[in-house]
Amino acid sequence: MHAFAPFYSPYMPGFTSLFIPFLFAITLWTIVLKGFALWYAARGSQKGWFIALLIVNTLGILEIIYLIWFRPKNQPATHDDAPVHISSSAQ
Repeated sequence: MHAFAPFYSPYMPGFTSLFIPFLFAITLWTIVLKGFALWYAARGSQKGWFIALLIVNTLGILEIIYLIWFRPKNQPATHDDAPVHISSSAQ
C-alpha cells in the first residue's frame, strides 16, 4: 500500500505550503470585517443589514461596502443641554 499525504496536491509539491497560510489570512480578514460590520449594524438598529451581513459571505466585499457607505455616522454631541451642577456639602 502506498503512503498517502493528508494534504496531497496534484498541482505542485509546494502548493499546500502556500495555500494554507493564504486560506488562514482570508479567514482572519473575513472574520474581522464581519465583526466590525455586524457591530455597527446592531448598534445602528439596522436589522436588514445585520441579517444580510450575517448570512452572505463575500470575503469581506459586502462588509467593506457597508462600512464605507451605509453604516450609521456618529452624531456630534450637542451642547444645548443644561449644564450639570454638582453640589458639595464639604465647604
